[in-house]
Amino acid sequence: MDTWALLAEGRTPQLCPPGQMIYLQGTEAEQFYYIKSGTVKCFISSENGDERTLTLHRSGELIGEAAFFDGQPRISSAVAVTACQLVSVNRERLYEIFSKHPDLAMAMLEYLAKTVRLLSIHVDGAFLQAKERIVRHLLSLTPDQKGLLHCTHEEIGSAVGVSRVTVSRVLNDLARQGLLETRYRAVRLLDAGTLSRIAAAE
Repeated sequence: MDTWALLAEGRTPQLCPPGQMIYLQGTEAEQFYYIKSGTVKCFISSENGDERTLTLHRSGELIGEAAFFDGQPRISSAVAVTACQLVSVNRERLYEIFSKHPDLAMAMLEYLAKTVRLLSIHVDGAFLQAKERIVRHLLSLTPDQKGLLHCTHEEIGSAVGVSRVTVSRVLNDLARQGLLETRYRAVRLLDAGTLSRIAAAE
C-alpha cells in the first residue's frame, strides 16, 4: 500500500524530465515532494565540486522532508533520473491531510527517523572499508514487493564512494557466500542478519 498517496489526492503533479533539478543544496525548504512516478537521485556536493549520492528515491516515496520540518537549509540536492511526476506539499496542505488522517503523523515521524538514520550511515560509512560501506548502503534501501533492491553497480559505487569494479567484486563475493543474489539492475538480500553484522564491521 502506498502510504503517501493521500498527499496527491486532488493535486496536479508537476512533470520533471530526466536531468531536471528539483531542489538545490543550501536553499530554503518551503515544501517537500511526493514521488507519484519516476526515480529521483538525492546527492551532496562539496565545495570543490565532488558529488556523493545519498540514495535513489522511487514512486511512493518522499523527498526533501527533513529540511522542510527542521526549517534549516537543505543539506542535499535532488535531480530527476527518469521522467517524474511530483506532488509538492506545503505546510497548509500537510495540516489539511493530518487533520483528516491523523494516523499519517506517526507514519511521517517514522519516515523522518529513517531519513536521519540514512544520513548517519553515510557519515559513519566514511570510516569503513568498501565491503562494510556497500552492505550498509544495501541495508538502507527499501525493497519492492518481490524483495528486490533496484540499484545498479554504478549507483551503489556512487553512493558509497567506490568504483563499479569494487562493487562488482564485493557483491560477487557476498553472493558466493550465499548472503545475497544479484539480478539485472537489482539485488536480493538473503541473510539480513549476517549482512547486518558485516555492516557493523564486527
